[in-house]
Amino acid sequence: MADDYLVRIGKLIRDARQHRGWTQTQLAEALGTSQSAVNRIERGNQNISLEMIARIGEALDSEIVSLGYAGPMHLRVVGGRRLSGSIDVKTSKNACVALLCASLLNKGRTVLRRVARIEEVYRLLEVLNSIGVRTRWINDGKDLEIVPPARLDMDSMDAEAARRTRSIIMFLGPLLHRMDHFKLPYAGGCDLGTRTIEPHMIALRRFGLDITATEGIYHAVVEPSAGPDRPIVLTERGDTVTENALLAAARHDGVSVIRNASSNYMVQDLCFFLEALGVRVDGVGTTTLTVHGVPNIDVDVDYSPSEDPVEAMSLLAAAVVTGSELTIRRVPIEFLEIELAVLEEMGLDHDRSGEYEADNGRTRLVDLTVRPSKLEAPIDKIHPMPFPGLNIDNVPFFAAIAAVAQGQTLIHDWVYDNRAIYLTDLNRLGGRLQLLDPHRVLVEGPTRWRAAEMMCPPALRPAVVVLLAMMAAEGTSVLRNVYVINRGYEDLAERLNSVGAQIEIFRDI
Repeated sequence: MADDYLVRIGKLIRDARQHRGWTQTQLAEALGTSQSAVNRIERGNQNISLEMIARIGEALDSEIVSLGYAGPMHLRVVGGRRLSGSIDVKTSKNACVALLCASLLNKGRTVLRRVARIEEVYRLLEVLNSIGVRTRWINDGKDLEIVPPARLDMDSMDAEAARRTRSIIMFLGPLLHRMDHFKLPYAGGCDLGTRTIEPHMIALRRFGLDITATEGIYHAVVEPSAGPDRPIVLTERGDTVTENALLAAARHDGVSVIRNASSNYMVQDLCFFLEALGVRVDGVGTTTLTVHGVPNIDVDVDYSPSEDPVEAMSLLAAAVVTGSELTIRRVPIEFLEIELAVLEEMGLDHDRSGEYEADNGRTRLVDLTVRPSKLEAPIDKIHPMPFPGLNIDNVPFFAAIAAVAQGQTLIHDWVYDNRAIYLTDLNRLGGRLQLLDPHRVLVEGPTRWRAAEMMCPPALRPAVVVLLAMMAAEGTSVLRNVYVINRGYEDLAERLNSVGAQIEIFRDI
């Protein structure tokens, strides 16, 4: 019991430190102790007095830490409130995690601007720090500086952090250029059913990577002289599969052609970043990418990832479900056009500004104003397709939107094994959703939402959909253990409160 207490205290301290934007060394200096002592405290491997907890709380300006143990984070939602005003879209979660993995290609200093301060990023930073990469938040915590060591210490990898993110799979592409053998823990992340790494291996074997899996560990061996002698054809047009192939091709001494590649938003951002590293990528935005590799990359690079189209869709859905007029600024319109076309057919009343460039100089942005609308169910089913189709991660938001529309909507989430099941959690809030099979759900609208207390679904987008329904429901709802939301959204509750929501963050003390 005592050990469990120390582990939980350590996680609270780690989270508070990262929220402050400090490294373990900075906290150690403030406390007059060593970085290794702070590391032991955060891992729960060192006894810690109430006096030390209070000192840490004072140093980090964190009342939660000064109070000692606090349990998981929950949200108390007072619903039935209209939103108003304007809200900015944050940078892309999926682009940021890909760029963190891509920083391993570079021997020089990488600065990423306006990185999303989310749990998924924190887990990757923990992994990077544990193998010797120096990272620090700069410019008042807005930007992230990454400096790699001459040699990575793979034996010291933080396996617990690695297992909590599926993004760790994208270490394979960069690492095969840095060492001839290494180990990685199995990838984790959302509970979305079985997801094999075989599509990754089909691509990466062409670059000499061979993997065997034993007892929760991938054992990788690399043949350095290997390289693709013909185009690589991906068996799955997946985002992370394409990114891994790009990362492997970036430092291959030669030209690599990747066919059936994803052209989604995070893949494009990765291509733009590789170009900043000096790697030429032809065909960005298409399904055939030609990569002119650079064997040695040692540059100081400064890059700004673009905004997140899925977060933009989340905010749009928040306005629709609550019947609000809301302006969503910095929307990457190229990656939301199909969704908007479907919503227009359903009767959405909205305006959009002229287009302007994102900070990466490539992605097109608009400001989108959504107004209360009388929606009708779409004639055709809602189903995802690879870009430029309706985004896979945007499908769940149509469950909440369809619930406020007149008529029946069929949603076919064919990609993930379990995600459609989680959408039926809306029934606890007054929704009328019928699960037809693990991939299809029939939504009947309109809905008279009602308040409820429930556990957060274990998948990111369905969890946010439940939160949005709670915002629409008259009365007070409670959503318990929202870690999964914090994996993908930065300060979501506070930002929604800034436009009229009433969401309180609390913990079981």
